[in-house]
Formats: sequence, structure tokens, C-alpha cells
Amino acid sequence: MSSNGKSGWPSSRGNVPTFVAEVSSNHHRDLDRSMEFIKTAAAIGCDAVKFQLFRARELFAPEALQHNPKLLAREEWELPVKFLPALAQGCKEAGIRFSCTPFYLEAIAELLPFVDFYKIASYELMWDELLKVCAESGKPVVLSTGMATLPEVKHACSVLEGAGCRELTLLHCVSSYPAKPEECNLAAIETLQKACGYPVGWSDHSVDAGVVSRAVHRWGATMIEFHLDLEGQGAEFGAGHCWLPQPMRELIASVRAGFHADGDGEVGPVASELEEREWRADPGDGLRPTRSTRKSLGLAKK
Repeated sequence: MSSNGKSGWPSSRGNVPTFVAEVSSNHHRDLDRSMEFIKTAAAIGCDAVKFQLFRARELFAPEALQHNPKLLAREEWELPVKFLPALAQGCKEAGIRFSCTPFYLEAIAELLPFVDFYKIASYELMWDELLKVCAESGKPVVLSTGMATLPEVKHACSVLEGAGCRELTLLHCVSSYPAKPEECNLAAIETLQKACGYPVGWSDHSVDAGVVSRAVHRWGATMIEFHLDLEGQGAEFGAGHCWLPQPMRELIASVRAGFHADGDGEVGPVASELEEREWRADPGDGLRPTRSTRKSLGLAKK
């Protein structure tokens, strides 16, 4: 929940962000490989995994396809709808949430029985009808804001709210693949939170641990979405915006450890320091340990 009381989903555990592994088209239309993404996402510490449901012929205008027939190569990247029941069950068994991005209106109904939340991509942010139908489903919504202006984001929030969305998380995003750290503009996380009132996370295309950590620990990102590949053989890995499992496992552990390190703010020794306190320099002669400790240890003065 944001400081303005508006709810996002999935809720972060305290201030610890939710981590979502984006499979994109790295699944190769292979169910076994798709299931391996789910198992891997759970093993490295993710809270959810996300796929995409699109049809290339409905993703681009006919005239765009005619101008550039190579766009139809993306048909080889399409996720088969028949995979959805198995993917949802796999997530349930792995103990993580299942999400998917709908890129055509019928996809919303196809996903409804299976997803825990809808993810709306940056490229579809201006498509009011898609936003409306997602909101009307009653499912939580996560919305990426890449390329958008603040008025465009606020309009999208208004459409979602008007259609009944009650759990919304925004993801600040830079829609370049990969995104340069100097263009990530992480301060926009705070701007979006204040302007829209919803929890805001970071959709990462930088593959930079420093960027992700900064998004969380400086700007309060409540969700981290990142592109995952298993071994560098995915269809999108070569573009440079996908993480491999081990570096992300280490980053997730590091980010969460940072929250465990916050403590209660009291100034004073912690339990592991108590014994060492007696070995501080004595205020009288400046020597270690303190005189009282020397005495208790039976140390003779020379």
C-alpha cells in the first residue's frame, strides 16, 4: 500500500520488494523449458513469474506487416494457449505467483482462470479498452510506464480505476533493450508515486545490479521485474537485457539482506559486541582491555 492509501499487488513483505521473473519469448514454445523457467524463478528467490500472450498478426497493423514481413518471425515466439493450465499449476506447486501480459483482448479471458495478476506492457499503456477489460476482471494489475509521459500514466490509472481496478502497481520502465544506467532516471519512481498515489516498482532492462539496488534502497521500488533466461540460449538473450539465474539469485539475496540490516535504530551494542566491549581502551590509560577487565582476568600489572 502506498503512502496515499492506494493498494498495489503483489504486496511487498514490509518494505522488501516483490521480484518477478519475465520469461518473454525465451521459452522456445517448449512446455518443458517453460516449466523449467518456473522452477528456476522459484529457486533463485522470485515471488512470481510472468509470460506473454500475443499473436504476431494481432500485435502489428496489417500495413506494418506488409511493410516489414520480418515482423511475422515473432510467430515463432508465441506462447501456446494450451500451455496455460500447466504453467499455472507449475507455479502453484513451486509456491510462486503466475502472471501473463495480454496483447490482444481475447487473451484477457483466456488468462482469467489462471493468472494471479495481469501485467500490461508499456507499449499497450495507451490502449484504453485493454486497460478497461483487465480492470473489469477483478484481478490485480501491474502497469509498465516505459516511454509514457506523466499525463499519459495518470490517464491510464484513471481508466483502470474507473473500470474497477482496486489493486494497481506501476513499474517505472525504460523501453530500450538494454537500458543504459544513465538513462534509467530512477528518481521518476518517486515522481510517479507522488503523482499517482500507487506503489511503484522498477522494470529492469539494464542488467545492472547497482541500478536495481538503487531503485530499491534509494527510491523505494516495491516490485522488481526483470527478464530471465536459463542459460543464454533464449530468443531474446542476445539483445542484452536478460539476466541469468545465478547473478539474479545473488542480487535478490543481497537486496533482501539489506532490509535485514536495518535494525531498530537504537544506538548501543548488539549481542555479538557485548564481549568485545570489555576489550576497549581504558579511559584512564588508553590501554586494552579496560582495567576492570584486566582485574577480572587476574592480569598482573607489570
